[in-house]
Amino acid sequence: MSNLPDEAFRDTIGTIDEGGKRKFIFPKKPSGKFYEYRKIVSYVLLAILFINPFIKVNGNQFMMFNILERRFNIFGFPFWPQDFYLFVISMLVGVVFIILFTVVFGRIFCGWICPQTIFLEMVFRRIEYWIDGDRGSQSRLARMEWNGEKIRKRFLKWTIFFLISFLIANIFLAYLVGSDTLFLMIEQGPIAQASNFIALLIFTGIFYFVFVWFREQVCIIACPYGRLQGVLLDNKSINVAYDFVRGEKEEGRAKFKKNEDRALTGKGDCIDCLQCVHVCPMGIDIRNGTQLECTNCTACIDECDHIMESVGLPKGLIRYASEDEIAKKEPFKFTARMKGYTAVLFILLSIFVGMLFLRTDVQAVVLRLPGQLFQHDGEKISNVYTYKIVNKTMKDYNDIHFELIDQKGEIKNVGKRHFKVAKEGISQGTLFIEIDEVLLESDKTKVKIGVYNGSELIETTTTNFLGPRSFN
Repeated sequence: MSNLPDEAFRDTIGTIDEGGKRKFIFPKKPSGKFYEYRKIVSYVLLAILFINPFIKVNGNQFMMFNILERRFNIFGFPFWPQDFYLFVISMLVGVVFIILFTVVFGRIFCGWICPQTIFLEMVFRRIEYWIDGDRGSQSRLARMEWNGEKIRKRFLKWTIFFLISFLIANIFLAYLVGSDTLFLMIEQGPIAQASNFIALLIFTGIFYFVFVWFREQVCIIACPYGRLQGVLLDNKSINVAYDFVRGEKEEGRAKFKKNEDRALTGKGDCIDCLQCVHVCPMGIDIRNGTQLECTNCTACIDECDHIMESVGLPKGLIRYASEDEIAKKEPFKFTARMKGYTAVLFILLSIFVGMLFLRTDVQAVVLRLPGQLFQHDGEKISNVYTYKIVNKTMKDYNDIHFELIDQKGEIKNVGKRHFKVAKEGISQGTLFIEIDEVLLESDKTKVKIGVYNGSELIETTTTNFLGPRSFN
């Protein structure tokens, strides 16, 4: 999307030097309208992120992703392994939403919502600016020989970074194993909860490594989303873009000269001050066009607007705009491609909501015991079954029993006829179904079984009942 003939910049990455070694970026501290908006959005999202695992809805954690036990809570709704199809559909809804958002607004998710960007730019970098100073001070400190000042600043910064990484790891663990388990680990200590404590230390190390050393490389190397934008974006997508028509004009960029009429000389509005490059946390030059590394963080917009204002030129040289808006002056339109993604998103949402309403709090499965035929007991025919009841709620069911709904017969449990299924628990066992032979119309009869808690019907299930009719 660049108007420049030289595309050599795409062959290099701002975080790697000519020798192939890591080059650390020391971006200028951003300021401006968009940065203030981003701070508000970021701190609201951080508050939500930190509070979510400690909120309970009907006894269920508001958000939990227990991968090991395959239990997930989303907005207080528990999803068990039996509900995995619902979890898959919810993830598909999220993916399609991000795709649609990217097609329309570019990589705005990365700059405004992504936890990696929020933590790095709004937490760790702000602490770094407080301890090490702005761009010039950080660069000088990095080149400085190890002395008292450098040791003090590095020790203070790395200690604070470690403590924050440890805090983030605790929150992350609360999402994975549940906040109750996290509190139990704090209460019992690391020895009694050795496996969880080891996981906590591993997560702390990962977060510390990411935010102290790896940083923006996550977005460039590890995250696939930056590469997806090459497929998703087109000339109608809104991005953080440099207005090359206005910035270059006939004579191209030129340094600012006081009292010069740039419109008369044909020079572009870009005064080549490089402030948009210095403030970029990814180390790119936005004037080269849309690039893999750009996260749409808007730091260059704020900086360019400040420069334009100081030299008496109109703001918006770098702004949210599409390629067609800049090159052809075309207003934004909701294209057929965008409408297609919207339709897919609406269909997936409808399916998800419909399945969510059909989902039950208790799931019962009754299956015939493999390899067993029917048995005669006088005039009655008996089949043996195994059952499994899953209680997905946070309340106990203390009086569970089975009854046939659409067939005259009797259900006999092996063991107690009435039994208990604890909250978030599973009950399994064996039962017999007996039906008079004269009531069977074929060798295979479908029977409907009701699962009751006391007198309340809480679930129904069906199974097949084998009889002797085919042998008569």
